[in-house]
Parts: sequence; structure tokens; C-alpha cells
Amino acid sequence: MRDMIEASAVLLGYSPDPEKAVAAAARLCYSPLDVTQLRSEMSDAEATKLLGKLIELGHFSALEHASFTFGIEGISRACSHQLVRHRIASYSQQSQRYVRLDEVKAILPPSVSEDEAQSERFNEMLDTLWGYYREMVEKGIPEEDARYILPNACETKIVVTMNARELRHFFRVRLCRRAQWEIRLMADRMLRVVVPVAPTLFKGCGPGCVEGACPEGAMSCGQAVEVREQYVDLIGS
Repeated sequence: MRDMIEASAVLLGYSPDPEKAVAAAARLCYSPLDVTQLRSEMSDAEATKLLGKLIELGHFSALEHASFTFGIEGISRACSHQLVRHRIASYSQQSQRYVRLDEVKAILPPSVSEDEAQSERFNEMLDTLWGYYREMVEKGIPEEDARYILPNACETKIVVTMNARELRHFFRVRLCRRAQWEIRLMADRMLRVVVPVAPTLFKGCGPGCVEGACPEGAMSCGQAVEVREQYVDLIGS
């Protein structure tokens, strides 16, 4: 049996002092101060208070001035196809056109791994597909054409940059328990690495039901209480 591959997210970089940057941008709208004075004359406590007010009122435009870059791996092509639907972001993905895949790396869904017979069959099919992929490449078929046989399960790596406003939206929809399991796991990993560097920007952030009633209506998972408990220690109430 193959080792299980699980999503990981590393915070590669972010705006310098992201919370002060957002607070300064917001303050500019209502202040006669010069731009160079905005940050120097604002204490950390004042910035935190201002950010809290912005988030409480839903005035998120200033949050776009802080961006965060993640290195993500251990996800499938099926997952990355969902991720890139979030258009207010920048992506750089490992290419199957230029990168020859010499090792069988694939994501095995839990519903398959929990069934011994299906897991065995799944792995057999992966071996067949990768065997034919290698055969084509050895016969001179370009990698960009041989990749057509590869499955959605194929593991990929991607660098993602989003601003704080888009991240809050991303977490709201992708941490919901009705989201597909793999992108939900990836979003959870992303939230857990970004909160420590900008706790006020992401305070109260999470699936829709963390902030109030479940937005899914009749489609609700019915587990809002459990979901809130899952994130309360990370993002506060």
C-alpha cells in the first residue's frame, strides 16, 4: 500500500506588518495626516482597535492591502481545479508539461482508503496509468502529451497569493463542512499558518456558521455548534 499523502501549507511570505498596513489604509480615508505620518503616529493598540471595528462593520476594502503567499503541496489536481476558481488570487502551479513524473504520487480519498478492496483496486489502476505514462515518455512522446493519461488524483504543488479580504471569503466557503473534503483540509492548513502572523485580521474568520446562523439554509450540515468549537481556540469568538 502507498503512504497516505496529506495537504500541507507553508506561509512563504506576506506584507510587512500586515495589520498596521491595513489600519493605515483605513485611517487615511478619515484623516488629514500625511501618508508618512499614518503609521508612525498609530500605536499597536490603536491599529488593533481600528481593525476590529472594520471587521465588525464588514468594511473589508482596506483588507486588500495585505497579501499572503502560501506554498501548498500534497493536494490533487482535482483539488487545485477547485482552488483556481477563486479568481482574486495569483497562482503558480507545478507544470505537468515540463516536469516529468517519475514517481507515482496520488491522493487517495478517505472513502476509498477505508475500503480495503477499493483501495487495492484504486492503486492497481494508478500503477497501470503511470506505467503507460512512462512507456509513452520512453517511446519519445512529449511529456505535455503523455500527461493526458494522468488522473485527477495526481499530486500537485502550487504557490498561492491572496489578499486578506479574499482569504476571509475563501475560508468562509471552503471551511464549511459542505465543501469538498480535500479543499476543506487545505483551507484549514492555510488558516492555521496565517492566524499567528495576523490574528486581528483573521479574528472570527472561518466557515459561515462561525459568525452567526448557517448560511446554507436547508442545505446545512446541522453541525454548527461543533464547527464553532473546532475553531474558537484559533480565531476567537
